[in-house]
Amino acid sequence: MGQHSAFWNAVETIHDVVYFSPHTKERYGALGLKGYWMGYFASRSAALGTPGPEVVIATFHGFSPAIVRRALPDAWELSAPHGGRDAILEARLGLARDALAPLLDGLGPLDGLVESLRIAQRGLDLAGKPLAAAQSAVPPTDDPVGALWHAATIFREYRGDCHLAVLTTAGLGGAAANALQVGTGRAQAVQRELRGWTEDEWVAAQDSLREWGWLDESGVATEVGTTARDRLEDATDRACDAGIDLTTRARLVTLAEPLRTLARAVADSDAVPFPNATGGQRP
Repeated sequence: MGQHSAFWNAVETIHDVVYFSPHTKERYGALGLKGYWMGYFASRSAALGTPGPEVVIATFHGFSPAIVRRALPDAWELSAPHGGRDAILEARLGLARDALAPLLDGLGPLDGLVESLRIAQRGLDLAGKPLAAAQSAVPPTDDPVGALWHAATIFREYRGDCHLAVLTTAGLGGAAANALQVGTGRAQAVQRELRGWTEDEWVAAQDSLREWGWLDESGVATEVGTTARDRLEDATDRACDAGIDLTTRARLVTLAEPLRTLARAVADSDAVPFPNATGGQRP
C-alpha cells in the first residue's frame, strides 16, 4: 500500500469491531432482525436510509446478490416496530462503543484525535463515494469513543468506495475479487461461504482468474496474480489521494501513529482477528 497505509489499516481495524462483537446477533435480534447477516446488511446500509437489495449489492460489491436479498428489504419491515433504521444505527454505535471503550481505557484522551479526524473529513471529496458520504451524514455523537468509531467509519468507507471503483475498473466481480483475496492469503478459505457465493459461482470466478494467469490450478495466486493484487491496492491508494487535498494528506500522516496505537490495542485483544473476511491487515 501507499504512504498512508498505516492510517488506512488503523481506521479499518477500529471500525471492524462491530463485525466481530459477540453481541451482534443479540443486539440486532432485539430489534426484530434475524441472524447475523440480516443485522450486518441492515446496520451497515442504514446510513443510506432503508435501501433495497439492489443498492446494497451495488455499493457493497463483494457479496452474493442472493445473500443480500435474503436480508433486504425484510430487515426494514421487521425492525419497524422496534424503532427501525434509527434504532439500528444506535445499536451499531452501541456495539462499537462497548467493544472499544475497555480497550482504549488508559491510552489517553481521545478528544483531540477526534477533532483532528473531523477536520480531516472536511478535506475529502465524496463524489463517487456513496457509503462514505452516507456515513458522513449520520449525526455525530458527543462521547469520544463513539465519535472516534464514527470518524474511523467514514474514512474506512471512503477507502472502500475507492477500492470498489478500482476493482470494477479492473473487471473483477464480487466473487472473483474474493477468490483473489483467498488466493493471495489475505482471506481464509471460508470466504466463499461468508460472502454467500455458491460453489459454481466460485469455480467460475476462479476459472476467470486462471485465464488471466492470476491463480494456479489449486486456487493459489501466481506471482502475476500477487503482483496484480498489490497493484490494485496501489491503485486504490491513488484513487483515495485523488480525492484528498494536500493539507489533509499531510494531516493523515500525523494521525497515523496515534491511530495505530489504538488499533494495535484492538488487534492485540483479538477483538478483531487476523486474517479476517474484510481483508484488513494487522496494524
